[in-house]
Amino acid sequence: MAFFYRTLFYIIGLIILSFGVSMTIKAGLGTGAWDALNVGLSKTVGLTPGSWVVIVGIVMIFINAALVKRRPDVAAIITLLITGVLIDFWLLRVFEDLVVTGYAKQFAVFILGMVALSFGLAVYLQPKFPLIPIDNFMMALRERFGLNLMVAKTLGEVLALSAAFIFKGPIGIGTLIVTFAIGPLIQLFYPYCEKLYNKLLTSAR
Repeated sequence: MAFFYRTLFYIIGLIILSFGVSMTIKAGLGTGAWDALNVGLSKTVGLTPGSWVVIVGIVMIFINAALVKRRPDVAAIITLLITGVLIDFWLLRVFEDLVVTGYAKQFAVFILGMVALSFGLAVYLQPKFPLIPIDNFMMALRERFGLNLMVAKTLGEVLALSAAFIFKGPIGIGTLIVTFAIGPLIQLFYPYCEKLYNKLLTSAR
């Protein structure tokens, strides 16, 4: 039963996270730095945003390994593939024809996406399954330099923003908001998700 709850949190978290990513992209106000990088690469080089989630993630696996001085977490490729497929599913299937117009609607969709993204992250981090490498980058920074989740996530976003700018990703006011709000939002949701997760695990024993 415990494994069921772990898997449930993992899958539901990734579904919510990928939905949030898609909403921030569709809002058209600028996305999170990593997503801006993936969309920018998709537009300038080719392939889908989900494909670039996988490619960039594989590069990050080796960067993370160097940071924590451990072997590369190759199992994270499974998480990358699931996330990449889910993002392309939301973007290219479910919301392919969605066009958000008007600043108020754009902002509402963007906020929905950012909150969903943060909540999804807080959920899927609980079972300690292999992380998406950009999230593992946050955890690696936390471990290597003794940072809290908020600071580690914000630092990673700032670094990715520089790369997104080079590849002309969708950078805008939304990018700035995500860069500095995503860390605090994860920090807000994480304790509640952790409490529920531990309660379910305890009841399963």
